[in-house]
Order: sequence, then C-alpha cells, then structure tokens
Amino acid sequence: MRACVDIGGTKVAVSLSPSSDTPLVGRRSEPTAKTGDNDAVALQIIRMIEDVCAEQGVDPATVDRVGVSSTGPFELRDGLVELATPNICGGIAGPSRGLPNSWMTAIIEAPLVKRFGSVRVENDAVAALEAERHWGALKGLDNCAYATWSTGVGVGLCVDGRALRGKNGNAGHAGHSFVVDDASGALCGCGNYGDVEALVSGSSIEHRFGQSAAELFSAAAAGEPKALETAEALCRIVGRMLYNMVITLDLQRISLGGSVFSHNSDFVLPRLQAQIDGRLLPLTRGVLLVPAGLGDKVGDYAALALLD
Repeated sequence: MRACVDIGGTKVAVSLSPSSDTPLVGRRSEPTAKTGDNDAVALQIIRMIEDVCAEQGVDPATVDRVGVSSTGPFELRDGLVELATPNICGGIAGPSRGLPNSWMTAIIEAPLVKRFGSVRVENDAVAALEAERHWGALKGLDNCAYATWSTGVGVGLCVDGRALRGKNGNAGHAGHSFVVDDASGALCGCGNYGDVEALVSGSSIEHRFGQSAAELFSAAAAGEPKALETAEALCRIVGRMLYNMVITLDLQRISLGGSVFSHNSDFVLPRLQAQIDGRLLPLTRGVLLVPAGLGDKVGDYAALALLD
C-alpha cells in the first residue's frame, strides 16, 4: 500500500493508493499544523495516514511507500528534507507575518522514514509537473512548466524532457523572483520585500488589501473599478513571471493550478496569456497557458506521480 501526501501552506491532504492502476481512495484533508514543535506537520501526516487506513480497513503496517508533494523551499539535514516554507515556518520572516510559531524549518522526511521506510519528498510544483506530464495537460511535452497561484506561488520546470530539481530540490522557486521596483511594503514569508509571492499570493492579498483573493477577484469580475485595477495589476505581475520563464527556458506550454488561479480562471487566464503573446515571437509564438488537466486533483496525483 502507498500513501500520497500533499502539503500546502493552508492544508495537508492524504490519500491511499492500492496500486498504480487504481484510483486514490480515502482522501482526508486538514489545515496544516503550525503550532507546537517543528515536527508537528510530520506527526500530523503520520496520524492522518493511520486515520485513513482505519477508515478504509487497511492495516497501517502495509503502508511501505510514501510520496510527499510539498510546498518549499527545502533544506537538507543529513540528506533528509526539512521544509523552510514561508507559509508554514514563522521564524523565517518573523512575527510580522502572523504565523503562530518560530520554526526556521519543519522536520518532514526523518519521522516519515522512521515510520514508513521508503519516502520520496519533492517540491509540490515539481510533483504536479510530473503528474501533468503523466496524466494532464502537459502529456507529450519535453519543454514545459507547471505553475501554481495559491497560498503561495510555485513552479515546476521541465527542459529537454527532464524535470529540473537543483542542488536541494528547490529549482523553480520563481515566486520569490522580483519583477517590479515598487515593493509597496509587501513582506513575503521568506523575508523578501516585493517578490512575486509577496505581491500576489493568496496570503499576501489578504495582508496587502484586507480582503481575500475570492473577494477581490469577484469584485473585479463585477467591474468594481478599484478591484479591477488591483486584480489586473496582480495578473501583470504573474504574467511577467511566466513570460520570463518562457524566454529563459524556451518552453512550449505552461499548465496552471492553485486556488487563486482555478477559482478565477475565466478572469485571470486571458490576462496572463496577454503577457506572453506578441513579445519576442521566436520564443513565444504558439506558447499556451492552460488550466491544469487534472484540475483540483493535481495535488493528490502529484504525490502519486512520485511513486510511479
């Protein structure tokens, strides 16, 4: 039996996978643990796997492989992944970000390896990229990317048929790149002022504008002038990030997911595409931005893709 784990800044989801040719079963989701010691998320995952096993009548001892798709960045300690994730670890940017802990990292892989044996942890956008290449909107493409616009902003990159990972598995953290001069006092959980995530992520929208992403984009779609101006500015920022990825890596297609994107795709997608179209045509001609083929299941299948 295999367990599939999706760690986000907002929630943790766990499913079971009896085999590669059967659907995921027993999905359970909870808010991500952010209090207590810095092994709290790992202990939460272990408990959730055991709970799902109990619900499905499965002996937890039969779970011998765990795939973990997690928001990053990562740090390696003795070769094992710890999360240095701005939306989980409150010690990185300090108390002004409002997280109820002082963690610099969250221990993940070591407790899971001790409990289950075989564990593979990858950045969630890299894992989602692999899932989209297996089953979704990026099938058959060797030069492509997956980008999530959600609580945070993450990217998975594939060049010449290979997913890029980097020295600590952190390749693709384009959400912490800079695309504007005016930081507007926007503090990212990573400690940067004015990076993409600090300006546009779901958590940052609430910090900056005092309303949720859902409220902002709903007002923009209804034509409320201030909301429309703000939402279009956010789309320009994300679109520029995506354009930079296209021209840097000569990509064919980018698949998009995450709650901010998926809940507002009718408004967002054409505005993002407009930041690609017509610019440096030898590199952008024919490049498409598309919704994730796996839809809201991309996070679950991202973890499964790690085990195939």
